[in-house]
This record gives sequence, structure tokens and C-alpha cells, in this order.
Amino acid sequence: MNWLEALILGIVQGLSEFLPISSSAHLIIVGKLLGIKVEGNQLEFEVLLHFASLLAVSIYFRKEISDVINGFFSFLFFKKKESKFQYHFGLLLLFSTGVTAVLGKLFEGVLGANIINTATIGASLIVTGLFLILIEHGVKAGKRTAREMTWKDGLIIGLGQALAVLPGISRAGSTLVTALWCGLEKQTAVRYSFLLSIPLILGISIVEIPNMSPLFYNLYFVETTIAFTASFLFAIIGIKWLIAMVNRTKLSYFAIYCIALGAIVWIFLNDVPFA
Repeated sequence: MNWLEALILGIVQGLSEFLPISSSAHLIIVGKLLGIKVEGNQLEFEVLLHFASLLAVSIYFRKEISDVINGFFSFLFFKKKESKFQYHFGLLLLFSTGVTAVLGKLFEGVLGANIINTATIGASLIVTGLFLILIEHGVKAGKRTAREMTWKDGLIIGLGQALAVLPGISRAGSTLVTALWCGLEKQTAVRYSFLLSIPLILGISIVEIPNMSPLFYNLYFVETTIAFTASFLFAIIGIKWLIAMVNRTKLSYFAIYCIALGAIVWIFLNDVPFA
């Protein structure tokens, strides 16, 4: 992997992480089509890109994160009534993350590594496109705010996020459609979807840290720095883009893109080894 390939992968990861188009599918497709190979253990590189995305969403939603954390511990230790909502909201985020972790692990165990193939990726991208059509034309946004969220909402949204274990299913798309299906208003659905990505990405990164080798970053310092920076900057762009598109009801563009890409992958790239 040279610096240009690192830049390309960083941009792809950053943009697709928070846009409803599946970052895992795009990294696999771009990497295979361009013949990009990450020398050594690819795990280190993937975790690096995840950290860049985590940093981006944490900075963008720093006020919301600060409010939830401060309110959570204020109610937990001091029982401040004004912090009860933030405490409940924080518990919901943890609950949804737990549901995702358990179900995601079960899905991985059942499906195995065989899911990384053109048929699965193509079909999953098409399903993601259908999710986005549902958001705009099939599932009407409700009026319930974050203060009205229940454990049932946390369970359903966590289940939706677990579906993203399939390469091609967008985490953003699946959490948005399930949140709106629960009757949440758009602003609450988008906010919950983004904040829910934080414990998930953090958890995945922490689990993988013991398997990482610092030697990788020493050998490819320039490439990893370029990839990290690109992923971080374009993740910020992706966050702003998705919020704007949801508010303007323009997700149909992403739906058309996912369905078209899914069809191309399924029909024309069946001779490309994806695993």
C-alpha cells in the first residue's frame, strides 16, 4: 500500500462510515477493484480508520456527549432530578449497544466468513437502498422525542444496527429506518443513530487492540497518517452531509446509488474474489 492508496481508502472510509451506503462494502469493493493490499496485518489499518471515525463523530457531537456523560453520572451518584433524562438516555445507548453486540456476534457465528462475497454484498447494498426508500416514502417520521424513548425503542434500534454485520447493510440506514419505524422524530432518530455509533466503534476498537502490533504503524507511518487524516476529515463531511440530506428529504439519491451499485456488484463483478 502506497500513500495514494492509503489516501483513497481513508476518503472512502470517512465518507461511507456515516453516510447510509455501507463503509464495509465500499472498502471491500474499492480495495479489490484497485488491487490495494495492506501489507502485514490488515487489522491494524482497519482499527486506525475506525479511530478516525470515532474521533470525528466525538468532536462533532461533543456537546451532546458531554451532556449525556455529565447527566448520567450526576443522576447515578447524586440523584439530581434534572439529570434523570440524560441518565435514561445514556442507559438506552448502552442497552442498544449491548443488543447489537450480542446479536451481531450470533449473526457472525451463524454466517461465518462466507458472507464476504459478491452475492451477499450486492444483495445487501440493494436492501440498504430499499431501507432508504422506506425512510422517505414508506415510514413516516413520528413526533416522539428523545425524552419519550423506551426500552422497546432501544431494543429495536439495536437489532437494526446488528444487521450491519452484513457487508453492504448500512449501519446508518438500518438504525435510521428502525428509529423512524419506532415513531421517533427525524432529529431524534438522526441524533440517536450518530451517538449510538460511538460505543459501538469504541467497543470494536478496544476488543481488537490486544491483537494489534505497534510495529505496523512504525513501518507505515506516512501511509497510516495520511489514511487517518483523510478518514477523519471526510467523516466530518459525511456527518454534515447526512444530516442535511435527512432534513431535506433527499435520501432517495443514496437509495438509487446503493441499488445501482448493488446490481453492478452482483451482476458484473461475480468473477472478482472478495474473500
